[in-house]
Amino acid sequence: MRLNENTLLLGKKVVLVPYTAEHVPRYHEWMRSEELRRLTASEPLTLEQEHSMQRSWREDADKCTFIVLDAEKWQARPSTTEESCMAGDVNLFLTDLGDPSLGEIEVMIAEPSCRRRGFGTEAVIMMMSYVTKLGLTKFEAKIGQGNEPSIRMFQKLHFEQVAVSSVFQEVTLRLTMNERERQWLLEQTSHVEERCYGDGSLESQ
Repeated sequence: MRLNENTLLLGKKVVLVPYTAEHVPRYHEWMRSEELRRLTASEPLTLEQEHSMQRSWREDADKCTFIVLDAEKWQARPSTTEESCMAGDVNLFLTDLGDPSLGEIEVMIAEPSCRRRGFGTEAVIMMMSYVTKLGLTKFEAKIGQGNEPSIRMFQKLHFEQVAVSSVFQEVTLRLTMNERERQWLLEQTSHVEERCYGDGSLESQ
């Protein structure tokens, strides 16, 4: 999605940046893990296929993808590369053509050293806040039944279980944004800065 191609979101624990060709090699390394492929229901891809996927996601109007960076490492730039700061990714899919107010959200914290540190929680909150400009009022998360940490994380973010699929072995959780939830989201993201990303320059918008 080109909506976020020039957008950087700076939080307390994580920084969200657009998924670019620079990030593909590290992402490809992550997805060689059988555990990550199982948790994300992903098929193994070659490096060339990953590059093709990255280009496709950038162009597709129904997907918004950010790479999740470790904010502490990122703040040390330029002494460190952006690739070395990568922690995972967060995605928003417009999956229901009949309901443009509904988005499916998913997050993956792939770097083991970055897990259980609140990175996934902040990344999801920042993504939800960012895409409200698209008019989204409902969010869904589909999670494997065995992925208890992710299920608990989304439940802490006020998502409620609405369906269980024994065929796909996944749980569907949903959050509908009413006025109280919108106010809560504003409070949770009051610290987030939106900046311009691109051409090596990061300028506050």
